[in-house]
Amino acid sequence: MKTKKQILFLFFKLFILVFLLVIVVAFIFRNAILENVISRINLKLNTEYQCSFHVKNAEFKGFSNIELEEISLVPQKADTLVCIKNLKTSVNFGQLFFGNIQLGKLEIHKGFIQLVKNNKGKNFNAFLKHKKDTNSSDEVNFAKLGYRILSKALNLVPTDMSVTGFAFKIDDMGNSVTFDFKKLELENKKLTSLINVKSGEGNQNWSISGFADPRDRKADLKFFNSKNDSIRIPYLDKKMQLKTSFKTFHFNLENIEMSNGELHIDGYTSIENFKINHCKIARNDVVIKNARLDYRLIFGKRFMAIDSASQIKINDLKCSPYFSYTNDTNKIIELKLDIPRMKAQDFISSLPEGLFHHFKGMEAQGNFSYKLNFKFNKSKPQNIVFESKLKPENLKITKYGKANLNKINSEFIYRAIDKSIEQRPIFIGDSNPNYTPLTEIAPYLQKCVLTSEDPSFFNHRGFINEAFKQSIAKNIKTKKFSRGASTISMQLIKNVFLTREKTMSRKLEEILLVYILENNRIVSKERMLEVYFNIIEWGPNIYGIGEASHFYFQKNPADLTLKECLFLATIIPKPKGFMYRFDSVNQLKSFAYQQDVFLTRLMLRRNLINPSDTIGQNSPLIISGPAQFLLKNKSESKIEIDSTTIEDFGL
Repeated sequence: MKTKKQILFLFFKLFILVFLLVIVVAFIFRNAILENVISRINLKLNTEYQCSFHVKNAEFKGFSNIELEEISLVPQKADTLVCIKNLKTSVNFGQLFFGNIQLGKLEIHKGFIQLVKNNKGKNFNAFLKHKKDTNSSDEVNFAKLGYRILSKALNLVPTDMSVTGFAFKIDDMGNSVTFDFKKLELENKKLTSLINVKSGEGNQNWSISGFADPRDRKADLKFFNSKNDSIRIPYLDKKMQLKTSFKTFHFNLENIEMSNGELHIDGYTSIENFKINHCKIARNDVVIKNARLDYRLIFGKRFMAIDSASQIKINDLKCSPYFSYTNDTNKIIELKLDIPRMKAQDFISSLPEGLFHHFKGMEAQGNFSYKLNFKFNKSKPQNIVFESKLKPENLKITKYGKANLNKINSEFIYRAIDKSIEQRPIFIGDSNPNYTPLTEIAPYLQKCVLTSEDPSFFNHRGFINEAFKQSIAKNIKTKKFSRGASTISMQLIKNVFLTREKTMSRKLEEILLVYILENNRIVSKERMLEVYFNIIEWGPNIYGIGEASHFYFQKNPADLTLKECLFLATIIPKPKGFMYRFDSVNQLKSFAYQQDVFLTRLMLRRNLINPSDTIGQNSPLIISGPAQFLLKNKSESKIEIDSTTIEDFGL
C-alpha cells in the first residue's frame, strides 16, 4: 500500500506531465491560437466599435516571440485610426498563465496612429462611448481601481523597445500636429528618443532621455529640446488660444505601493523656464523660472489625496499643500496650504514674472507665514470652512513698485478703463468742481452704499471671511462664478491701480495689494471711502458722486434724499443699465422697488435710519437731470436687465 507521501509525489508528477503537455500542445498550435485571438478581436471591434481590425500576417517566432505585419484599425466611414507595417514583440508566458499580459521586447517599424476630427465626425468617437455595467456598484474603490489601471498600463510597457518611423498625428478641423518618432529606444532600462514635431508653428526636435523600469515601477525622465531651445506645445494655441513652452521638464516616479488597502505613489516633477500665455490668466506672458513638486499621492477606498508631505517650490517660495476628495456618505473637498516662515522680499522676488507686474520693483522688510484651511461638504454647503491666516513679523513695504499705494493720500488723475479702452481723465482733488469731500456727501448715501456694498468696511482689514465662504459655496453649487465677495477696499484697488479685466493675474494682485493697503495703514478708511465715492462709475460715462447727483437729480451730493440715495446705491453693480430698472411710464419696476424696500428695512433694523426718515418713500422717484433723456429713448429690445435677486445684490 502506497504511503501518503508517495501519493502526493505521484499527483505532483501527473500535474507536471499535464502542464508540459499543455505547453507542447500550445506550442504546436500556437499560430492557430494566435489567428483565433486576432479573429475574436476583429469580431469584438466590429460589433462593439464598428471598426475593422486587420492583420495581413501573424505568426510566432520561437516560443514567445510574435511578429505581425500590416496591422490596421479602420472605423466605418472614417479615416484609418492605426496603421503599422511591422511589429515584433515577446510575451511573458509566466504572467500570461495567470491572466496578465506583460510585454517583453517590442519593435515597431513604420506606421502611425492618427486622431481625426472633420465635418464627417471623429474617427475615434466609438472608443469614447462607455457602456454602463448594470451589475457593477456605483461605489468605486479608488485604491484598487488605481492600482489595477497602473499595473495593466505598466505591464504593457516593454522592458526593451525599438521604434522607428512611427508617427502620432492629430488633425482637429485643420488644426494639425504630427509627432514623428525618428527614434525611441529602451535598452537596459535606459530610454533615448528623438521626436520631430511638425505643426503650423513650424518644426521642433524633442528628446526624452533617462531611466525607465516598468517592472520595478520606477522612472526618471527628462524632456527637452535637442537643439537647446524651448519646447513649444503645439495644437493648444489654435484650439484654446493657450501658448505654453518650457526649457526642460523632469519627471521622477520613485514608488508605487499597495499597502493596507491604500495606494501610495511617490516622486517629483520639475520644470524650468515655464512660459504660459492666455487671456484668462494675464495680459502678457507669465514666466516661472524654476518650479518643483515633490508629490505623495494616496488613494484609499473612498478617497484620494495629495498628502501634506508633498511640497511645492516656485523659485524661492516653498509651501506644503494638502488636497483630498472623499466620496463616501458625503462628498467632501478639503484643501490646506502652509507657507512656513520666509522673508517678505524672497516672496516678492519669487512671484512669477508677468503675473504680478504691479509688484515689479517692490521691496519689503520682515518675515511672514501663511496658512489656508478650506473644507466643503456638498451635503452641508452652509457649513463651509474657510480660514486664511497670514502672520506678519515686522512686515513693512520700503519701496513700492508700479502700484504706488501712497498716491491715494494726495491728488491724482484717474482714468477708468472700459473694454480695454482708457476713458477720459478725472482729476481726484479740489481743482475738479465735481470732486466731493466725504463731509459733503449726504449721510443717507454713505449709509445706503455701505449697507449694500460693504457693511463692515470700517471694521475689517480688506477682506470678509464670511463673505468669501458664502461666495465659494454658491459658486461651487452653481458650478460657475455667480457671486463675488468684493469689499470697498478691493473695489478701490481694482479701480485706481488695476483694470477690470477678468484675469487670474488681476484678482491675485488685487488680493495682495488690498492686504498691503489695509494692514500697513497707508491711508485712512475715511480717505478710502471718499476716493471711492469720487471714482466709481454711476452711469454711462458718469464717474463720481458729483457727476452722478447732477446727472440724475440736478442736485449737489449733500442734498440727496433717502429715496434718491437708495436708487444710486442699487445701480452700482450695473450702472450703465440704470434705465432698464424703469417701466414704460418711467416708474421703478417691481424688482427695483423691492430692492429699495429691502435695503430700507435693513437699515432700519440696524438703526442706521429712523422711521421718520422713511416718510414719503412711497412717492415716485423723479429723474430730473440729463438721465431722463436716456429713459425716454431706451429700447427694451436692445438690453434686458435681469431681475437681480436680493442675495446676488449682496444684501
